[in-house]
Amino acid sequence: MLVKEAMTKDPIVCTADTPLRDVVALFRKHHIGGLPVMAGKELVGIITESDLISLLETERISDDLWLPSPFEVIEVPIREYINWEKTKHALTNIGDMPAKKIMTHRVVTATGEMDVEEAAALMLKEGIARLPVMEGKKVVGIITRADIINAIGSAYSGREGGE
Repeated sequence: MLVKEAMTKDPIVCTADTPLRDVVALFRKHHIGGLPVMAGKELVGIITESDLISLLETERISDDLWLPSPFEVIEVPIREYINWEKTKHALTNIGDMPAKKIMTHRVVTATGEMDVEEAAALMLKEGIARLPVMEGKKVVGIITRADIINAIGSAYSGREGGE
């Protein structure tokens, strides 16, 4: 089966300037985990749930034992309060951040003429879950892991019915 037979045609997209709150709203409304990012008609990136989750990653706690000096006992709560205020401010502004700030710029793509198996192998090799499908420089669809599973499933169920 070819990618063009299994892909979702005319995928939902966003622009590089789309605020993350709108990206998240599109993910939720359409039950999807990623969007091609466009600048006009040009594909400039892809934004996924993983990109959004990466905003929430925190630094690992050090394994080193640290004992505060008497001055630091006073200083640490003040420093932590200031850090918390900065964190709250950053989280408040995440929704206003444009997609281009966190999107993946190097987009791995497929063509409609590729075999579904070739697209699946490419996804596995690159560690990704979706491929925008290109016709020249135009995005004509998107193929996801779920689309590939459905395509393989329909191919097998079609064989069972005919045998």
